[in-house]
Amino acid sequence: MRVIATAGHVDHGKSSLLRALTGMEPDRWAEERRRGLTIDLGFVWTGTPEMAFVDVPGHERFVTNMLTGVAAVPAVLFVVAADGGWQAQSQEHLEVIDALGIRHGVLAVTRSDLADPEPAMREAAGRLARSSLGPVESVAVSAVTGQGLSGLREALGRLAAAIPAGEPDADVRLWVDRAFTVDGRGVVVTGTLGAGTIRVSDTFEATRAGEPVYVRGLHSLQVARQELAGPARVAVNLRGRAASGLRRGDALVTPGRWLAVEETDVRLTGRPEPERPLPERLVWHIGSAAVPARIRPLSQDSARITLARPLPLRLGDRALLRDPGSGAICGVTVLDVRPPALRRRGAARERATELAQFDGVPDGAAELRRRGLVRRDELLAMGAAPPGPPVAGDWLADPAHWSALRERLVRLVAEHTAASPSDPGLGAEELRQALDLPDRALVTALAEGTALHRVRGRLAAAPAVLAAPLRTAVAVVRSELDRSPFRAPDADRLTALGLDTAALAAAEQAGELVRLAPGVVLLPDAPGKAVSVLAGLPQPFTAAEAREALSTSRRVAIPLLEYLDRAGRTRRVDDTHRVIIR
Repeated sequence: MRVIATAGHVDHGKSSLLRALTGMEPDRWAEERRRGLTIDLGFVWTGTPEMAFVDVPGHERFVTNMLTGVAAVPAVLFVVAADGGWQAQSQEHLEVIDALGIRHGVLAVTRSDLADPEPAMREAAGRLARSSLGPVESVAVSAVTGQGLSGLREALGRLAAAIPAGEPDADVRLWVDRAFTVDGRGVVVTGTLGAGTIRVSDTFEATRAGEPVYVRGLHSLQVARQELAGPARVAVNLRGRAASGLRRGDALVTPGRWLAVEETDVRLTGRPEPERPLPERLVWHIGSAAVPARIRPLSQDSARITLARPLPLRLGDRALLRDPGSGAICGVTVLDVRPPALRRRGAARERATELAQFDGVPDGAAELRRRGLVRRDELLAMGAAPPGPPVAGDWLADPAHWSALRERLVRLVAEHTAASPSDPGLGAEELRQALDLPDRALVTALAEGTALHRVRGRLAAAPAVLAAPLRTAVAVVRSELDRSPFRAPDADRLTALGLDTAALAAAEQAGELVRLAPGVVLLPDAPGKAVSVLAGLPQPFTAAEAREALSTSRRVAIPLLEYLDRAGRTRRVDDTHRVIIR
């Protein structure tokens, strides 16, 4: 299905043309039919090719309704009357279309039975060609005589074929343009589904309430469906506590895949008088939403926008800012949905310089370069594809930033080791804070592949080379432990070898020994060997049974068992017994 909105000045025959094309009445209200004036949105369609039309009001008093109808569609049927020519709302509607970046359209010059259509067609086609629409097919028609209708249908068929297909696997964002209650069925909302797929029994989030709603039924063009992919006009029957509060301007979104955005940096386009400052208070229009907004200009073509309520926005979204007083409109392209705070003097100027490099096209690698670290799901919710796999958990990292963090980590640990050789190292939380990281798991991932090693659960740097006398003494201890792995040298033996507390710390940091307690050292592989021996005991076992199995003393057995407890290799079951954790 292709969805097309009408555009054009009031009383130029948009609704009459749709009646002639589809045989359906687009004006839903009795007052509209009585006055011959479209006030709100109308919806009609054709079967072959399958095209849905959103009929928008052309009167200046109903421009907000017009924006609701046109903002979510990819194409327009632009209508100009042969006997009226280009008018004020023709221009305003074209400015809206241009600001939204709509690129597909057909020009219909109506009432060609009342006046020569060529002058109006020539002027309108020239104006449309200078907008985002570019050159479009033009057809002279008369809804009264039927002249040109077959040619218009053919032009609309070619337009439908040129509109890009939707992405059925995309995340859903359905802007609600109508919400009403049906007896026996409950709440129904309608809207234009641009991409993604809606299925009966799906769960969506109602953005204003922040609560789930559930799809009870689904219709399109008055036909019941089990599922429907965009682009399409859809009517969704919903259940759930939040359903009754839905109204125009709300959105249904795929849960967990959209950010609730209150502050965004944007590029401004199509300002009628760019040299004049914008009013501080404007209205932000996107989809069917019209939300009060405060603007902070950063440069002539960039600004920080603060919205009165959060909206589901993504990088590259096109929206409008409208001054309710003057009616002036400018387009915006969303550049950043998680912008940095502007607290320092000169921060706004620096931000403007940075935004000048943004092109408004979602780019996962570029976002990662700017942010350094970001969760994968958050990047997807921004609308950008992850450029590579996570470095830890669901954390993505820019390669250059990750390399710089790793260098800082190694330097911090090395400086600590040099300053405090008797200290076992730095803990993950200390390093997380020092590096300003959001998650301890990143510290562990950064340490992988470096020369750092763990000492009692902390990261330490090994000295480049142990001094010769220390190296000799440690070699003696290692030789003795090779023969009796669990008979740690006593204090007298360590003193005789010149191994004081600082020397043992240096040996541990070098990975030569492991300290179980002050003055109690074993080889680094001794804890693993102890687990293998203790696993052969009847479970659970006592400290005395462990001491006997390891052929060691209580002085060594108790700190070794406590070391294994901390490492998660053994577990106490009561005051005297432990078991091996397999």
